[in-house]
Amino acid sequence: MANSFAQNTTHKVVVNFLSVATHVGLRLTLTIALVASLFSGCANDAPSAQPGPSVSLLNASYDPTRELYRELNEAFTQAWTAEHPGTLEIRQSHGASGSQARAVIDGLEADVVSLALWTDTDAIRKKGLITPGWEDRLPHRSLPYHSTIVFVVRKGNPKNVRDWPDLVRGNISIIAPNPKTSGNGKLAFLAAWGSVIKGGGDEEAARDFVTRLYSRIPVLDTGARGSTTTFAQKGIGDVHLTWESEAQLEIRESGGELELVYPTTSFLAEPHVALVDAVVDRRQTREVAEAYLQFLYSAPAQQIIARNHYRPNNPEIMEQHRAQFPAIDLIRITDVAASWDEAQGKFFAEGGVFDVIYQPGPERPSSDL
Repeated sequence: MANSFAQNTTHKVVVNFLSVATHVGLRLTLTIALVASLFSGCANDAPSAQPGPSVSLLNASYDPTRELYRELNEAFTQAWTAEHPGTLEIRQSHGASGSQARAVIDGLEADVVSLALWTDTDAIRKKGLITPGWEDRLPHRSLPYHSTIVFVVRKGNPKNVRDWPDLVRGNISIIAPNPKTSGNGKLAFLAAWGSVIKGGGDEEAARDFVTRLYSRIPVLDTGARGSTTTFAQKGIGDVHLTWESEAQLEIRESGGELELVYPTTSFLAEPHVALVDAVVDRRQTREVAEAYLQFLYSAPAQQIIARNHYRPNNPEIMEQHRAQFPAIDLIRITDVAASWDEAQGKFFAEGGVFDVIYQPGPERPSSDL
């Protein structure tokens, strides 16, 4: 025990003094002082309480989820630290969904991914970083919410855009992100293609429609948030094809200058979430990362998801917010291809349909507003 020499010396002095002291009160006082000093010395030698561990997670997500995950991360951090010692930090990485997948494959140490498309998440699995069967590890095929693609138009809808066929008449200019890099871009392309198929058209008619539509896009940003900036802040285009959640944010921040239009049909967007197994095992963060993803299905998280205009997969909470999510006929991947893998190869791979129909050039029309 540290300070033992000082304690022993104190003990001898007090004992000698007590042997000659005759006053009972003085003896009692000194005895109490001795005991207190000995316990004080031991207390000083006791090890101090150690702080709990400091843990950090990185969530690699797609472009428009900044606001959503900021709120979800705060709620989960509060819930986790209330029951576990130490601190927790959840960091976010945002970008075009395809670019985010490539970043993780190339070494970005994301503990979890919450990307826009099944193909982006499964590309990480194909590189051996995510365990096979990842879709079945969480409820609803690892989908805490779903979404779709809608139209944002200028105040008063001056071009009278109501549905997909309206996009290719007159001199309408369209803004959408690049389907080669963006989940929003792929979903918008598939919604346009699928609207023709759903309406009874064949693939030749669908190809003709998307060819005419993409001839009206003057700017192909790499991600959804970039297209929002182009349309809402730079004032380019008459119609913006974007996520339902991004449209609501765009309109709210426009001060009444933008409006939302729901087409009669659109594409079912399914942004899966998954652990990056190779990373959580290397960083020893599996426990908290699993709890983080499971939290997304909790009632508080599902309420946050609904408030941020993503369609929660909890049916009771979805029903509570039904008024803000109009019914829409949603096209599924199997309506346009046998699977997501087939759709990726057919439409978006090198030499696929998009490469054939899209010819960038200066002749693109601009809005006359």
